[in-house]
Amino acid sequence: MNQVEIKATFSGVSAAHEALHKLQALRVVDVGGLYEQGLLTATVDEEIADKARHLIEQIGGQVDTSII
Repeated sequence: MNQVEIKATFSGVSAAHEALHKLQALRVVDVGGLYEQGLLTATVDEEIADKARHLIEQIGGQVDTSII
């Protein structure tokens, strides 16, 4: 199964933290970033990548993805 790396930017710290917690609930492979700067990186299985991207966009994040 392929994995997808998602890089997201947010305008605020609270949005980045909200995304972090919601992505953890999706059981992503890995999530990290510089939340205080509104940056988040997540590695997800390909089967949930669309859900993760949609979640980030709903919170107001800008998404960039790549298959790894």
